[in-house]
Amino acid sequence: MRITVQCLSVVLLLVGQSAAAQVAPAPDRQEGDGPFERLIVRGAIMIDGTGSPPRGPVDIVIEGDRIVRITSLGDPTLAIDPDRRPGEAAREIDAHGMYVMPGIIDLHAHTGGLPKTPEAEYVYKLWLAHGITTVRGVSFGGFEWSLSEKQRSAEHAITAPHMVSYHRPGSGWEEGPINTPEMARAWVRFAASRGVDGLKLGSYPPDIMAALLDEARKHRMGSTAHLGQMGVAQMNALDAARLGLSSMTHFYGLFEALYEHNDVQPWPVEMNYNDEQFRFGQVAQQWHLVTPGGRKWTAVMDEFLALNYYINPTLAIYSAGRDVMRARNADWHATYTLPSLQAFFNPDRADHGSYFFDWTTHDEVAWKKFYQVWMRFLNEFKNRGGKVTVGSDSGYIYQLYGFGTILELEMLQEAGFHPLEVVRAATMHGAEEIFKPLGEPIDYGILRAGLRADLLVLEENPLQNFKTLYGTGALRLNDNTGTMERVGGVRYTIKGGIVYDARALLQDVADMVTLAREAETASR
Repeated sequence: MRITVQCLSVVLLLVGQSAAAQVAPAPDRQEGDGPFERLIVRGAIMIDGTGSPPRGPVDIVIEGDRIVRITSLGDPTLAIDPDRRPGEAAREIDAHGMYVMPGIIDLHAHTGGLPKTPEAEYVYKLWLAHGITTVRGVSFGGFEWSLSEKQRSAEHAITAPHMVSYHRPGSGWEEGPINTPEMARAWVRFAASRGVDGLKLGSYPPDIMAALLDEARKHRMGSTAHLGQMGVAQMNALDAARLGLSSMTHFYGLFEALYEHNDVQPWPVEMNYNDEQFRFGQVAQQWHLVTPGGRKWTAVMDEFLALNYYINPTLAIYSAGRDVMRARNADWHATYTLPSLQAFFNPDRADHGSYFFDWTTHDEVAWKKFYQVWMRFLNEFKNRGGKVTVGSDSGYIYQLYGFGTILELEMLQEAGFHPLEVVRAATMHGAEEIFKPLGEPIDYGILRAGLRADLLVLEENPLQNFKTLYGTGALRLNDNTGTMERVGGVRYTIKGGIVYDARALLQDVADMVTLAREAETASR
């Protein structure tokens, strides 16, 4: 456990401030064991990430950062023949009766900013403690800062997941705004030269969007988009997909492509996008403009499938709209949410996403109906072979890092995904989206010999209850004592062959929160 003096000083400095700034980079790594010359996870039941059923017991042999062998040990009801097992290792994890699955890939991540998250360490440890071994920043933070943290993580110099770094056009250079196709291409070439992995796009005008995507494709860079409401009238999800966009995030641009009797959303005459309750409240009013199973619904889905388009829905980030009381009072806030982050979550005209100024039953009912339509599209798209991936966008709207990613898994199951399909979305399909622009096979995302050793060890079966993946675990009655107990939580997260004790990481986070609260009290 390590509580930094830096954390205390930063929190004391920032109490009461509202200006956004970059968080402190992670300190040098002090946690995690390995990588080892040889590591064996013994006797686990394996969920491999492909959608195949669990099997076990198995021994998983890891050398350095690679899985080199997975040995099946026979029928689970029989005694294990020791002659079938791999030999000894420098480190062994006794996982008999436990489960292993690939590390979770979160494709919509931000590290935050001041004052809400003073230190990146806080965010990284929450991610790793929830079994998240790869995150795609869109972006993590500032241009140079993000690329530096990505490199430090790749070198295992910090306690953090692997990082894939996407950036918005124009970030990181001083050549002016991206307002012509020529400038768009120039920025993409610049970003590629600096090691940027892909583009996070808004709803750009068609000529600029086409230039950005065409140039990105030449440099084997990925792309995803938040097709925001101020530009979606001329660039919806289908328009962007036709120009070469690899994937979309959120729902922006999707509903607008599905309208049967409208071309733009019929906003109320008093609409003002700068009023965030209007901005986010009106989103849900689209639910009745779409005809599930209708002509446009089928045509758009057909074209998405033909284009091998990915959807990264980030269902969880807007889920508070359906029940703000539940999101505000979630179990984990008391122990793991920094007071500065809680202050950011609370309704405030100055903070993005803190828009529950006068939230009503009408608003929540509309959001529930909106989700019904949205989830039906995602489930049908998946059933027809479409790729849906996992992203959280946590750090806004009462969603806490790590916890928001697990909520996303629960919501995919609510949408109709079988738990094995949920795991596949969070692992194999996430890796496939990352590797698609590279034109290369995936190097992680499933448990297979030869691939990177990113996996998590669990005491509970996640397919039986995804709630057991939360850092707070799941509540279960102990019939022997007559009391409710918390079970589950990730036991170990293995990132590139390095073994992290997930419970110890959570304790570090809890201690950071305690220290920050004490600092806040002392400053009053």
